[in-house]
Amino acid sequence: MTDWTKLRKELIGEGKQSPLPPEIKLPMLPKAVMEFSRKAEDPNSTPKELSKIIETDAGISCELLRMVNSSAFGLRRKVSSIQQTITLLGIRSTKLFLVTTGLKQAMASNESKLINLPNFWSTNLERALMAREIACLMKVDADIAFSAAMLEDFLLPILSKELFDLYLKFTVNQDSEPCLLNEYERRHFSWDHSAAAANVMLDWSFPDDLICAVYLHHEGLKLLTDDELGKTAAAAVAVASLIPDPLRQNPQGLNQLLTLNDAWPEFKLFELADKIDQELREEASTTGNYLSLKNRLEKHAVLLEAE
Repeated sequence: MTDWTKLRKELIGEGKQSPLPPEIKLPMLPKAVMEFSRKAEDPNSTPKELSKIIETDAGISCELLRMVNSSAFGLRRKVSSIQQTITLLGIRSTKLFLVTTGLKQAMASNESKLINLPNFWSTNLERALMAREIACLMKVDADIAFSAAMLEDFLLPILSKELFDLYLKFTVNQDSEPCLLNEYERRHFSWDHSAAAANVMLDWSFPDDLICAVYLHHEGLKLLTDDELGKTAAAAVAVASLIPDPLRQNPQGLNQLLTLNDAWPEFKLFELADKIDQELREEASTTGNYLSLKNRLEKHAVLLEAE
């Protein structure tokens, strides 16, 4: 059993010294999310009490109901109340969903010239769906895997806006001098967006397993071979993070997924990509020009045939 608190302390300590420059303004989580998170720590809290907190925020309430009634859950009967939703999901899973949705809401105004926010969130959702599928294959915590994959890059719109020139240089040089984004960040800042996000999440009292999964998301296939972490949600997140994104954080991500597809019989990459693509297209927030993993695999196959 992984001691997540011990691991978190080894990775980032007690979070007293954020690596981010003080001039970078961080988003604020919605009040309802913060209050729910605090109240959820009380073992005597009831779904009825907690539902009243969520219902103070109409936007988050609608998102929660939309999510639980989506085809991904496969419910035979529609859920019509927040209290029913909490009872169905459980308090912990509801909290994970709320912090993910709340953070997305808080980031809505942080537009960056380098990042198209609708496509950015589509990438996060695609990775989250893949992380959940992999977690189910591994029989580990699928809720943590989903939430961590959704949250792993949440600081990038802010960072690429505030530190535009350096992130622009990264994207421009990816054709001539490809490298991993986290390595590039450490060379220029002495920190990377994974460590920065983990520190912010600790300050917001997020659970340690979620913090660690976000911190480790750039470990890729290497995490699968770790004696302890290779059988946790963190490994599922690290694999899902190999899905290419518009910033091209890992130029070899697609090739590494194909390598894993050949080495792990249960990991049926093409079937998963097709399933996730269908789920993505059901999302109203997914834009028509979004290049999904399925699209990228099809493009890759065409290039191979042309060689």
